[in-house]
Parts: sequence; C-alpha cells; structure tokens
Amino acid sequence: MPSEIQKLADSILNNPVKVEVTPVSSTAETIKQSVYFVDKENKLDLLSHILENDISDSVLVFSRTKHGADKIARKLQKDNISAEAIHGNKSQNARQNALNNFKNGKTRILVATDIAARGIDIDELKYVINFELSDVSETYVHRIGRTGRAGAEGSSISFVDSLDLLNLRNTEKLIGKKIPVIKEHPFHTDNLVAQKRDSNNKPMAAGGDRRPRSPKPQNNSNKPAGSTPTAFKKPKNKNFTRKK
Repeated sequence: MPSEIQKLADSILNNPVKVEVTPVSSTAETIKQSVYFVDKENKLDLLSHILENDISDSVLVFSRTKHGADKIARKLQKDNISAEAIHGNKSQNARQNALNNFKNGKTRILVATDIAARGIDIDELKYVINFELSDVSETYVHRIGRTGRAGAEGSSISFVDSLDLLNLRNTEKLIGKKIPVIKEHPFHTDNLVAQKRDSNNKPMAAGGDRRPRSPKPQNNSNKPAGSTPTAFKKPKNKNFTRKK
C-alpha cells in the first residue's frame, strides 16, 4: 500500500484491521510497455515533445506528488497543451469537473496522483505515462491497467531517471519481464547511475551514509596579543648577586 494512502487511512480510521491479498503482478498482453531514460531536469520537455510530436490522443499522466502534478499541468498549459491536475488537495467538485472534462475531450491531458486516480474508469483510454515510477511496484500494474481494457490495445510510457532505476528493476522483477527501452528521442541518456536508498527505499542525500567528521581544532590566530600564556623566563644578568 502506498505510504500516502496508509497515512490517510490511519488519520480517519479507528483500530482498522488490515486484510492483504496476493498482489497483482501481471499486465495485459494488449498493453505495449516502454521506458524512456532521461535526466530529471529534462522530463518536462520530453513530455511536451511526446505530446506534440508522437501522441495526439488523450493521455493519463501519473505523478508521484501533488506539487509535481500541478507543475506538470502548468508546463503543458504553457506549451498550449490542454491539461488539468487532480490530487488530494483539490476539492471533490474540482476533481470531478477535471475528470468530466477529460472524459468528454475538453481536456486532453489529465495529470493525477495515485490517490486521486483511485476508481477512475475511462473507456477507450489508449495512453498512460508514468512521469515517475512509484516506490510500490504493484502500483505500476494498477496505473497501466487504466489502458488496454477489454482486449483493446493500449500503450504505457515510463520516464526513468537515476532515482527511478531501482524502482524499474523492482517493477520488472514483479511483472517477470524486461520493459523495452526507447532511445529514439532527443533527451535519451545512457549515463544514469542509480541513487542510493535507505532501508525504506527512500533516496539518501549525498554522503548520507558517512560518519560526521571530527571537529577541527580551534584557530587562535584571531585572539588578541598577549592573551596566550607563556612560561616565565628568568632574566639573564651576569651582575646579579644574592644578598647575604
């Protein structure tokens, strides 16, 4: 279960009982799956490129976060591509209006988080794009399952940057096959390096597994003159004699 949904359930339920079933791990054979390797900073431009040059139909785009969904929708609108975002911070009325606009073709691109997309059923949807892969591999199966229904053909595209590489491996392990990589696009990169993650599969900051360095010794160069004690030296005086 995605962490956001778990938190939502914990906030509204009292002493809930969790019942788990075997997770869905298979994808429909009618769905053409593909992966695009791209640096994180180029994802928005790649999305606009695909929607302007390769796909003319309606597309459901999945974002990992609410902020990300809004950012994607704003970028597409700036590029004159009709788009709306739905997520948990939107009112029920706003979400329903956006969904209706998408279903009747008034809005071409619907950007959604996993929570907001729960229960969405759109007939004849041909394309799903994962702007990021979810940390929960089973979510991939649910996302792309929005297309290719009832024997119809569909396509799913997943953008993968260095942060998504581990999620890609876990997803491929779950579904039992490799997802083809498409290199024929302007933003392809072969230089992705998987980012380290902690035990909860969360990204670690650079150097996060290192021990803190010992503090450097204090520099006394700024202390005023004479503040540092010195050993007393007996004056040398050849004429000095002890009184008797």
